[in-house]
Amino acid sequence: MKRPERKDTGRVPTDIRLHRGSGVLALTFDDGEQFDLSAEYLRVHSPSAEVRGHGPGQAVLQVGKENVGISSLEPVGNYALRIFFDDGHNTGLYSWDLLYDLGANQAEYWQAYLDALSKAGYAHRGGGTA
Repeated sequence: MKRPERKDTGRVPTDIRLHRGSGVLALTFDDGEQFDLSAEYLRVHSPSAEVRGHGPGQAVLQVGKENVGISSLEPVGNYALRIFFDDGHNTGLYSWDLLYDLGANQAEYWQAYLDALSKAGYAHRGGGTA
């Protein structure tokens, strides 16, 4: 599965809200764009080396993350979030640019993920979209 490339959007969130019940991270950016990103979507697109690998072609397809939740968020300076998932994963920093890119391209990246799961023979058991 192709992983999102890091892009310099120059965008900064003006509001960040974690909806624990639904597992959705709601973001509003300084250009007015708003994105609702599910815990599963964020987890499978983690910027960590564990998920992305250490170089091209080394990404590891994440399976079985349909029920993952977000335990907590930790701001990192003025440029990123560390997301603590309830499956113990908490490495990789979600920069503002990455979060904006994940939001702006959510439909494309989510479909690519579902296609990669299908190609790997894994039946996604989620209840909907990212």
